[in-house]
Amino acid sequence: MKKLILLSFTFLTLAACSSDDNSKIDPVVPAPSSGTVFGSTENPLNVGGANQGNQVYIDLSGETALEISRDSWDLGFYSGTTPHVVINGALGMAVKKLETTDITQVQVSDATVAIGTFNAENMAYVDNPTGDINSTAFGEIASNEASASVYLVNLGNSVPTQKPDAGSANVSGTPRGWKKVKVWQDGNGYKLQFAAIDATTATTVSIAKDAAYNHTFFNLTTGVTVNVEPQKDKWDLNFTTFTNEVFDGTGGSAGAYFYADFVVTNSKAGVTAFKVEGDANAYAAFTLSDVTSGNYTYSTDQRAIGADWRDVFTHAVYNNVFFVVKDGESNIYKVKFISMVSTEGERGFPVFQYELLK
Repeated sequence: MKKLILLSFTFLTLAACSSDDNSKIDPVVPAPSSGTVFGSTENPLNVGGANQGNQVYIDLSGETALEISRDSWDLGFYSGTTPHVVINGALGMAVKKLETTDITQVQVSDATVAIGTFNAENMAYVDNPTGDINSTAFGEIASNEASASVYLVNLGNSVPTQKPDAGSANVSGTPRGWKKVKVWQDGNGYKLQFAAIDATTATTVSIAKDAAYNHTFFNLTTGVTVNVEPQKDKWDLNFTTFTNEVFDGTGGSAGAYFYADFVVTNSKAGVTAFKVEGDANAYAAFTLSDVTSGNYTYSTDQRAIGADWRDVFTHAVYNNVFFVVKDGESNIYKVKFISMVSTEGERGFPVFQYELLK
């Protein structure tokens, strides 16, 4: 009997030790993808064709793509330490700070608060296209309701449905109208008031931060928060329409302008990239040692790829450049674009390949 009790005690002790040991084992982290081709049948890239109605978020290491309708959100509330609000540049939105803190005052639309006016002053009405979170159209967020200014919001343009001629893009539909909003800090989150510009009352909502994401997104038409981006460490590239800055023939700013076929890097989560001059053979031969020995500098500008992968006049990708992307986990990939149109010549069907450098 004593032997039985002793054996039982020994078994329970060993089981307890085994349980403790297992609890200390770190979870298995999947190895990063060695690379693949996106835009293929196996890994589709649904930008939405020539109307480009989707934003598509790519996780290179996870080999995944997530598509969302680019008109599903209007404002993004930053989850970082300092409070910031971004606007949906994928719709060509623009906002202007007004000289009032009273959102019940009736406002009128302002044709100058728009992109594509070829006026350098309209850059003040859009977020810095570099992705610098400290340089947004909303600027500094007030610490309380009393000091929060009202902003006039141009909601940009809808996603059109009419297909253009082969090789062309049709990405700006009818105007989506106007809103007025005010935002202020609320503890660790935000308070948002919004209304039609001719309204004398407004709706107030609380917006909570989520540290797992770059932003919490809000739709001013439906009045609810929406899921847009994947978690901030789960995406590297975003295929999207984009509000960028253009320049005149002398190099001077011509203001904010709308782009199709744009690729944004997740700079807010530490993703960086640079461009390499070289053809398909140079891409194939490019190795990790070329990164370390070459005279390359990773860019924190979210436009490090941008529009530099395609030629809108020939409807073809540049065959003399490729890119190197370093994700937030320091995985380094070489990326080369293969095409931008379908087999029928319809724009909005990008294909790219990438490979882990190691």
